[in-house]
Amino acid sequence: MAELIKMPRLSDTMEEGTVASWLKKVGDKVEEGDILAEIETDKATMEFESFYEGTLLYIGVQVGETTNVDDPLAIIGEPNEDYTSLLSPSDDPKKVEEVKKEDTIELNKDDSKKVENVSNNNNSVPDGVTVVTMPRLSDTMEEGTVATWLKKVGDKVEEGDILAEIETDKATMEFESFQSGNLLYIGLKEGESAKVDDLLAIIGPKGVEVSHLVDNFSMSNEVPVINETKLEEVKVEESKPSVENKPIEVIKVEPKSDKRIFISPLAKKLAKEKNININTISGSGENGRIIKIDIENYQVGIPTSVVLDLTESFEEVNHSQMRKVIAKRLGQSKFSAPHYYLSVEFDMTNAISFRNQYNSIPDTKVSFNDIIVKAASMALIDSPKVNSQWFEDRIRYNKHVHIGVAVGVDDGLIVPVLKFANQQKLSDIGTMVKDFAQKARSKKLTPQEMEGSTFTISNLGMFDIESFTSIINPPNTAILSVGSIIEKPVVKNGNIVVGNTMKLTLACDHRVVDGLTGAKFLQSLRGYVENPVTMLV
Repeated sequence: MAELIKMPRLSDTMEEGTVASWLKKVGDKVEEGDILAEIETDKATMEFESFYEGTLLYIGVQVGETTNVDDPLAIIGEPNEDYTSLLSPSDDPKKVEEVKKEDTIELNKDDSKKVENVSNNNNSVPDGVTVVTMPRLSDTMEEGTVATWLKKVGDKVEEGDILAEIETDKATMEFESFQSGNLLYIGLKEGESAKVDDLLAIIGPKGVEVSHLVDNFSMSNEVPVINETKLEEVKVEESKPSVENKPIEVIKVEPKSDKRIFISPLAKKLAKEKNININTISGSGENGRIIKIDIENYQVGIPTSVVLDLTESFEEVNHSQMRKVIAKRLGQSKFSAPHYYLSVEFDMTNAISFRNQYNSIPDTKVSFNDIIVKAASMALIDSPKVNSQWFEDRIRYNKHVHIGVAVGVDDGLIVPVLKFANQQKLSDIGTMVKDFAQKARSKKLTPQEMEGSTFTISNLGMFDIESFTSIINPPNTAILSVGSIIEKPVVKNGNIVVGNTMKLTLACDHRVVDGLTGAKFLQSLRGYVENPVTMLV
């Protein structure tokens, strides 16, 4: 079945995009994950990959042309498949046949009844009405979850107002409206998920009837959507009461404290569901902000006696968008990229002394991780083949160094990117890494701060992990795993003395980085780490 590809929203402020180049042409075979085109947004030129497999049947925007977000961009389907029904006459008048009123659609395979298709007049969007679809808020986002709505049906919406907070695969982000009007319809409840470009909301003049838009959007996307406030004529057969049909439970709320409470929308929603008084919780987020983990870990009190409970119990949690993408991307990496590992142990004696002296400078503080990031960025200049990326049809050897620094968060792993790391001062690296880590844990990182890495570093040394291996972050071809500094006996000049060592493991993609190439990189890295003053020369 042919799939209509729309101009994606590749940044949270993007309203239109320009096709910088097409990497496929009409008739080409397209695999899931192939780069279709390079799209110039308001912030950067980004690669746009396909989420479908098939043949490229139609290109709606030529190189250099600009179109609005959600406008038709391309169509992928079976060879010689008729795709004209996916386009409106204004999209391509030469290729689209007139829609006939007598055309019918089959509502149910088991039902012989058919209904007349909606005519062009009923299918048209009324003046001033805008259909808002699930935005693509990151380059890898395939679906989003509504964490919270900040507007409700009937509310006045101004351009720039925050409509909702959307949980993506990388962060929970505010989604602002690009139109003014009234919120006429909401397609997803809080906690519900939908694919990118699925119906999210409808905005328009107050009182405008939009049920036909909801109905037609549902049929065209094969997703049943019912607007209960508009489709009053739809009859529903009696059935057993569901959760939605139960009477609303009235929850007793304790009097509010005069103290202002800072709490994330998601944490507030969970607290309400669990009937937890947020006045009794100390937040672990930025500036004492209550976040999701605070609600999940909340305990009313510790029992004075313990009663053995032999009942089996468990808790199931739906996959977050972040966890879904981690599973998909790292699964693809592990089983498609032939990993091999090179392990080394560095003498950290000079690095310890260097750090102590460096931190003696007023208002200056760097960590061992900062030293490793700086050293790796310089070693990558010495070993450019390690600073590379693998694509199905080419290898990219990057001349710039953008280092991804893995940060653990509640839902998984986020990799903010330190741009041009080799050109940054050591003290600036420390400041930026701390800022990224804080933003990551409070889900405030922007997509631009998580894109473009050419090499990744994962450090578990602060958790007393002596050594470990990591999975390469595609399309990169290497990742460095950093362990803790261990004090132990070492041999120096034939004598056993107390030393401090650190173990590091380089995971390499053998399709690009050969053993000798990886070994030379680690040799260069050793020179900078064991003699860090050379990084200042």
